[in-house]
Amino acid sequence: MTAAERTPSQDPGSWRLFRGEGPPRRVTMPSAPPWRRFGERQPAGAGTTASEDPRPYLIGPTQRDIVNAALHLRRPLLVTGHPGTGKSSLAHAVAHELSLGPVLRWPVNSRSTLAEALYHYDAVGRLRETNLRRQGDGDAPGIGYFIRLGPLGTALVADGLPRVLLVDELDKGDVDLPNDLLTVFEEGEFEIPELSRLPPGEDDIEVHSARGGDTVTVHRGVVRCREFPVVVITSNGEREFPPAFLRRCLRLDLPDPDEERLRAIVAAHLGADALPQVDDLVRAFLAKRAPGELATDQLLNAAFLRLGGVDLDAEGLLEAVLHRLGGAL
Repeated sequence: MTAAERTPSQDPGSWRLFRGEGPPRRVTMPSAPPWRRFGERQPAGAGTTASEDPRPYLIGPTQRDIVNAALHLRRPLLVTGHPGTGKSSLAHAVAHELSLGPVLRWPVNSRSTLAEALYHYDAVGRLRETNLRRQGDGDAPGIGYFIRLGPLGTALVADGLPRVLLVDELDKGDVDLPNDLLTVFEEGEFEIPELSRLPPGEDDIEVHSARGGDTVTVHRGVVRCREFPVVVITSNGEREFPPAFLRRCLRLDLPDPDEERLRAIVAAHLGADALPQVDDLVRAFLAKRAPGELATDQLLNAAFLRLGGVDLDAEGLLEAVLHRLGGAL
């Protein structure tokens, strides 16, 4: 990114697109930060994240070796750390560097179940379609048309190279969800009862994967992996996981970056020439940061605004960008 790309105008007040004056006017929107440019991404299907060149990812040698151990052992990688330390980005970095395709993402919340991550059967849609076809002409689509594999189910049918599965914020899920995952992770397979109950002669059924219009063949209702996926599980440390689950994962704790690492991150995202212009922001970030209070991407946001001509010394603006993450607002 060049200085010309970052600076909208020589007018120091030109960064104020919104003036709060009332009358409408046309403006030219400045370039978005590199990490917020969505139009440059390739389309991705449901349950996947778009294929793109991810932001530069910096990782220490100890953490890098743990990632490699998980790859060799075909074990899930349980990644912990404060917000902004790069837990989710690690999955994208591995997928990009190893050319494993778009990341399959399962964002976990309090209502998430293992079943939704494996597959979904649209029974209502099939019944409606069957009734419509009976009233008209033509045959109704087969049962496979109404089955779509979820991100975990799609990761298990990979043929050849493994897929990367990001299980995001598992600690937000139900207390039994980690134990539910154990069987699938250990056996590398699961059953789709709607297909296993089909009569003889309907052994191979084409179903939809989580990747848009892609289809895969399921034999006798059993999805069985040939290559165990690269599983990256993130946790914000909101609760403990069962010992049996922890025993089957490799633990990776990402520390808060020190000053040297922060400067390297800024240089990797915004260019080495940016460092002299944001030195005071790095110092302010370090002075304000307490464990879990600030995230690295907040510093990147502040640096991007500074490089774009924004007066970050204006009262309250730096405080708004570098706001603490914990506690009541």
